[in-house]
Amino acid sequence: MKKSTEMGERRFGRVNWLGLYTLGEREFRRFFAIWVQTVAAPLVTAGLFLLIFTIAVGPSRGDVMGVPFLTFLAPGLLMMTVIQNAFANTSSSIMAAKVQGNIIDTLMPPLSPLEIVLGYLIGGIGRGLLVALAMVVAMWLVLDIPVKHPLWALAFMILGSVFMGALGIFASIFARKFDQMAAITNFLITPLAFLSGTFYSVEALPPVLRDFSHANPIFYLIDGGRYGILGVSDTDPVFGLVFVSLAAAAIIAICWWFFRTGYRLKP
Repeated sequence: MKKSTEMGERRFGRVNWLGLYTLGEREFRRFFAIWVQTVAAPLVTAGLFLLIFTIAVGPSRGDVMGVPFLTFLAPGLLMMTVIQNAFANTSSSIMAAKVQGNIIDTLMPPLSPLEIVLGYLIGGIGRGLLVALAMVVAMWLVLDIPVKHPLWALAFMILGSVFMGALGIFASIFARKFDQMAAITNFLITPLAFLSGTFYSVEALPPVLRDFSHANPIFYLIDGGRYGILGVSDTDPVFGLVFVSLAAAAIIAICWWFFRTGYRLKP
């Protein structure tokens, strides 16, 4: 008689590819079903930002880092929109499941903690890249801004979606209700996003705020995305890539522990 499967070994192998694909597809379908809200609305918001700055500042604003101000601003808005959507996708999915009580439907299937984290991240990355593609096309058609380093731009878009998607998982598990989730978004995520060099070069900041910006992972995402599109940046993009990768790995490890222990997920 053959020996029975060892305890802990799953009959479908070390990785449940079908389960991972299914969870990722569910997350993708979830946001794509309301694409007007999840994809079109961010494009309108970014366009309004550009319109307001065009009216308020216009040609009176000098060049920033050797490029016109609106050209400098566009990649920052693109990256900020991408990472905000990645965060919103994972955080809203888990938060709604917790409040409605159906998070157990995700915890019960034979998925490892890491597979669950990756499944949610697939949805965040998909939404972030879809928004990014639409904005890159709009920037090229409307503002005549080509992408100078496509691979760098893609790397920072994916990394930004991973980092902020993982942060969305972390925040939604830590928060017990929508009010707490809103507080995390308003008092942590939004300030970090707006103080990341989206609308200015950090070299123009006082030393204290400049040092704070250099400790902010979102700054490196904005700066790296700007390098990928315009070819100019405040810091070395390689350093930014490594810095954010380490930060993303740390957040993913915490999320893995949350799902492994059931922290604030199981009654």
